[in-house]
Amino acid sequence: MKFFSSSLVMTLLLLAHPAFSAVERNYDIVIYGGTSAGIIAAVQAVEMGKTVAVVSPDRHLGGLTSSGLGFTDTGNKAVIGGLSRNFYHRVWQHYNRDEGWTWQSRDSFGNRGQGVPAMDGEFRTMWVFEPQVAERVYEEIVSEYKIPVFRDEWLDRESGVVLNENRIASIKTLAGNVYHGRMFIDAGYEGDLLAAAGVSYAIGRESNDTYGETLNGVQKGNAKYHQFLKCVDPYIIPGDPESGLLPRIHGDDPGEDGTGDHRIQAYCYRVCLTTHEENRMPFRKPGNYDPLQYELYARELDQGFDTKLRKFDVIPNLKTDTNNYGSFSTDNIGMNYEYPEASYEKRLEIMREHRDYQEGYFWFLANDPRVPQGMREIMSQWGLAKDEFTDNNHWPHQIYVREARRMVSDFVVAEPHLRQTKETPRSVGMGSYNMDSHNTQRYVDRDEDGNACARNEGDVQINPGGPYPIDYGAIVPKEEECANLLVPVCVSASHIAFGSIRMEPVFMILGQSAATAAVMALDENIPVQQVDYERLSARLLEDGQVLRYDPEN
Repeated sequence: MKFFSSSLVMTLLLLAHPAFSAVERNYDIVIYGGTSAGIIAAVQAVEMGKTVAVVSPDRHLGGLTSSGLGFTDTGNKAVIGGLSRNFYHRVWQHYNRDEGWTWQSRDSFGNRGQGVPAMDGEFRTMWVFEPQVAERVYEEIVSEYKIPVFRDEWLDRESGVVLNENRIASIKTLAGNVYHGRMFIDAGYEGDLLAAAGVSYAIGRESNDTYGETLNGVQKGNAKYHQFLKCVDPYIIPGDPESGLLPRIHGDDPGEDGTGDHRIQAYCYRVCLTTHEENRMPFRKPGNYDPLQYELYARELDQGFDTKLRKFDVIPNLKTDTNNYGSFSTDNIGMNYEYPEASYEKRLEIMREHRDYQEGYFWFLANDPRVPQGMREIMSQWGLAKDEFTDNNHWPHQIYVREARRMVSDFVVAEPHLRQTKETPRSVGMGSYNMDSHNTQRYVDRDEDGNACARNEGDVQINPGGPYPIDYGAIVPKEEECANLLVPVCVSASHIAFGSIRMEPVFMILGQSAATAAVMALDENIPVQQVDYERLSARLLEDGQVLRYDPEN
């Protein structure tokens, strides 16, 4: 673990210390998860006069927003309102000051990633930013609102949730600390609190038949993007099945189109790279580096594959938000299936493997003689930004959990809701991004000549047709399962619908709505499922949320 900083490891060490003692605390609302949704929910709770605490397994606030995803996936920015939009206004304020520019001038960056004045008005926005800036904004917010944040606090998933009939009474962390609350919000990417509370959830892809969809389940026929363009031999010894498959290719049946399975879309780290020599940390060669892990890509490069570097999206100060692109890239396809329900220790192993794979990938591109010289020369100019993630060897703290558990409630958002062929009566926010799933598996296919070829499956990128509302029922469990829990991240949605909802601005929107509903349920002493929607929507609109979209206005 030399190159992996983990707050969980720190927690386990603290537990072993003989001076350790647990404490108990009481709040109106307890939020589990220091993600973007968790912080925004906490702000709304304070704004509405309630005591609130954020119990965070992470030391760093903001989740993916502050962990590399600085080139924001927004869709239609007009439907991003309330406290979510305020976050991007605060980012704009940072870069509107001279001290926000350390490695380049403001003029050289221009107005890239900024909202237009006609839409923003006096509250200008900026949608591209450095990880450290996002984290600084979140820290300023919790300080400004005096929000207590308890870090390195990992939910005891075995016995840490105390239920009083269908209500959560308290949660306990691995450190033994107990947090009593009248309302709870699960703002984590994994849905650990909702699962420990006995709330129903799904993992993997439903069949198309489950919710009347066309883009769920196995999608071999739709696998057009991030795909091998030619037949690349999948065997260790080309043409010899007896030699075994290359790494990260499975030999099982991939399934029939439209059928459900256990697979989830690939994870990666959204690394922050730079070519600025003064701020550049050269790519590290992992201690367990094995060129065979990248042989499949080497063979594709041998075929003359386009070697341009893609998805090095520009953010301020000569840095990038670097994402997956192409048939073989930073997505570690098929290596995350266990993650959603894995123990904390197993999750660390999966994260370590993903980091080794991705660091090795960059090392391979910059150094391996199989890589075309021009591409090696370009990649050798890049490296990790020295001034980012300084306590983690400049590597992002948070892996990109594109999906894990998804709650199953009385209302499940599905493809027809996004296409608006099915009604969404109780909007608490809007999404607008593509129905976007990254690849879920790499398997052995056959071309028209019968040759064995590596093939990716699972990538879907289909526009829903415009902004769509997200129903209140998607963020509350079934009442008989839990009456005082709201879930703004692992929402009740199908795999393909969640692929659109899962954007950080939307998580913040739903975090604000969840906290608003929690306060109303507290004030009336009712289950969250019985909150009056007319009153809820009126308060959300008053607080700047966008619940419906009219392109004419």
